[in-house]
Amino acid sequence: MKRFSLSLLAASVTLGLVAHRASAQSLGSLYEAARTYDATFLSAKALFDSNVALADQAKASLLPTIGFSSTISRTDFNPQYGIAGGERYFGTRSYGVTATQPLYRPGNLATYNQGQKQLLIADAALQTAEQDLIVRLSQAYFDVLASKDSLILVRAQKTAVGEQLASAKRNFEVGTSTITDTNEAQARFDLSRAQEIAAENDLRVKQLALNTLVGQPDVQPFGVRAGTALPILKDADMNQWVDASQQIHPSVRSAQMALDVAVLENDKSRAGHKPTLDGFISGTSTTNMNGTTTVVSTDSRVFVGQAGVTLTIPLFAGFATENRLKQTLSLEEKARVDLENARRTVAQATRTAYLGVVSGLSSVSAYEAAEKSSQSALDSNKLGYQVGVRINIDVLNAQSQLYQTKKDLAAARYSVLLGQLKLRQANGSLKEADFASINALLAK
Repeated sequence: MKRFSLSLLAASVTLGLVAHRASAQSLGSLYEAARTYDATFLSAKALFDSNVALADQAKASLLPTIGFSSTISRTDFNPQYGIAGGERYFGTRSYGVTATQPLYRPGNLATYNQGQKQLLIADAALQTAEQDLIVRLSQAYFDVLASKDSLILVRAQKTAVGEQLASAKRNFEVGTSTITDTNEAQARFDLSRAQEIAAENDLRVKQLALNTLVGQPDVQPFGVRAGTALPILKDADMNQWVDASQQIHPSVRSAQMALDVAVLENDKSRAGHKPTLDGFISGTSTTNMNGTTTVVSTDSRVFVGQAGVTLTIPLFAGFATENRLKQTLSLEEKARVDLENARRTVAQATRTAYLGVVSGLSSVSAYEAAEKSSQSALDSNKLGYQVGVRINIDVLNAQSQLYQTKKDLAAARYSVLLGQLKLRQANGSLKEADFASINALLAK
């Protein structure tokens, strides 16, 4: 476990957290807000819903179709010669219902199976969007925290430089130091003021980005508790992360489903050579009003019912089926190569993310040691300045080094927490539940 502490200014950070505690929010609660507001995620969700309906459409090719038809007509009959009877008119009214059920259509079955695979592809795309939202939200969340820490440290540095400036002025007045010490302290104090302005603006920009992501004004994220320990990786073996990614990552699963779809497309192409068999049943009722061409002035009604099967055998389609099969075989090979590329890409990204987390944990440990060393160096320079063996610029440089180390340490901590989420995203296992380990570190 890597120790996580800010010995200097811990009280200031705590006071800042207390001031915003009433309105502060955790990553989990902000994620729920972002799911209902973020346009990128909502677009992915709408696309998923459309693919669910598309999969249901594919099922329709296996189900029966039923149609109703109705016809009303009037006939004017005017015999010229050789037919009994004179000029007259008669009408016809008919109603019919026809139902058709595919019995053997291998192409339709392949279309249905493709629809189910496409639904799995859509699910993988939605999971990718969810993981992307988790990482984007976490990035914005930790950016705000890092900006707040930076502002607090810059202000503390300005205060410390201000005290050194006042000391230099007093020493100059009593003749124990030169004007150079005063000028150097004044220059460093002015630089601290400029850094404070930049830090304030950076915090406003980061705050705006977080507000925009979740659709809420003035979001105040919980800070990480001082003195808490960073979580370590549960699986210390990088190969375990990589092996898991080959099975669960959305990109790999999507590429595998795309290959399955391409194979089914070949089945559809081959179906062009196969016969089809459909069953049908129909019934038609026809009413003749005022006779027909052969019956004069007599109403009649006829009902005709039919049931049977239709067999269609393809004989020749101008080589379209053969060329279509060549095309789909090439597309299958492309899908196979795309799957291999997805596996390699995911494996590489997982290894990179894993090494980033390991390196980040080591950096935190190194910065913690550097913080202690920088504090000792500052104390030594202050003491040396008081006894006259150090000059003012030595103290100012030591102060700058200490506060820069503290900023780097805070940024490294947040980088490790975000890096662990990115590692889970890289191997495809990132879920909302992964917020729990981070929320446990937050000062609520």
